[in-house]
Amino acid sequence: MKTAPASFTQDAISRTKEILGAVNGGSMGAYTDSIGISVVRDHIAEYISKRDGYPASPEDVFIGTGASGCIKSIMKLVLTMDPANKPGFMIPVPQYPLYSACCSEYNAQLISYYMDEANNWTLDIAELERAYEASKSICTPKAICIINPGNPTGQNLPEENIAEIIKFATRKNLLIMADEVYQENIWGDSDKFTSFKQVLRSLGPDHESQPLASFHSISKGFMGECGLRGGYCELTNFLPEVKGMLVKLISASLCSSTIGQAAISCMVKPPTGDAAELYKTETHAILESLKERALMAHSKLNEIPGIQCNDLQGAMYAFPNIDIPKKAVDVAEGRGIEPDFLYCSELLESTGICVVPGSGFWQSPGTYHFRMTILPPKDQLVIFLDKLAKFHIEFREKYG
Repeated sequence: MKTAPASFTQDAISRTKEILGAVNGGSMGAYTDSIGISVVRDHIAEYISKRDGYPASPEDVFIGTGASGCIKSIMKLVLTMDPANKPGFMIPVPQYPLYSACCSEYNAQLISYYMDEANNWTLDIAELERAYEASKSICTPKAICIINPGNPTGQNLPEENIAEIIKFATRKNLLIMADEVYQENIWGDSDKFTSFKQVLRSLGPDHESQPLASFHSISKGFMGECGLRGGYCELTNFLPEVKGMLVKLISASLCSSTIGQAAISCMVKPPTGDAAELYKTETHAILESLKERALMAHSKLNEIPGIQCNDLQGAMYAFPNIDIPKKAVDVAEGRGIEPDFLYCSELLESTGICVVPGSGFWQSPGTYHFRMTILPPKDQLVIFLDKLAKFHIEFREKYG
């Protein structure tokens, strides 16, 4: 540390000392508390309190190997040991494959509910009721999972829709799992991110015992540090004995990455001293560039005949609906593949562009989509969208 002042800002040095001072032995190579470094959990609680306007406690926070590690811990927590009482998880369709994979791994029942594409991928309570009632004969529904902002769908749920979901969960005695890893990625000019925790607290005493697990990560937002594997979960309205069992469960994995934990601190507690202006400048530039690309992708996708894309309100993806001619559908069925897989395969072969078929995320029957990211640099994204437009027209002519 003797040469540090010449190489690093005082903000960076102070934060390093603060985190090392809370780690056993003052070394990033040491084990930490299983639920995470205490000072980092303090930083997370401060961040949540400032974001939501309601107090958060570090005692309700645990840190994991990315948000996915935290999600898996919560899913394990609600499993049952009774094979006759199979637990069920309500999962959105289109869905992020982590959830379906975990249901398979844990022998849990996946309860699919379809998001409402016609209403910008919001959640329809009648559809939640349908999915819940249809599942009761084969499992015991335990939790409802929501990804907001959405992957792959790119929606940012309005506050009133979040309130409806919370009320539904309370009526059905379901744990809410709020996957909010894209909360920094909001692109609509009039939109803002509203957490499930904030809405839950605003609903008053009728929902004061509604359990909620909320997740965030350094893999998304403006950091994109996927490989450092840092994420956290905040527990709201969890009984002390349940939290005790969760700590036992987490302790079996010893602890998450110390470097990932330090990166979480950097995300939730920005510098306030000599690095503050540079931090603000760089994060603003990153987010504004992503917003520009999101708006451009939405506009150009909707200019292509036979492609319709909902507003890209958040996250890092577009999930456009594509019109696939019947002849192409017949060809795909004859080959034993999904029609949108045929489309994406031919797009790759024709242009070198790789997108993910909507069938990989599941989708409403009779609809076809693909997922693309907005992350490529703007000049490359323009080329991609131009090539896509040309390919789509030729595909429809070929199979029209």
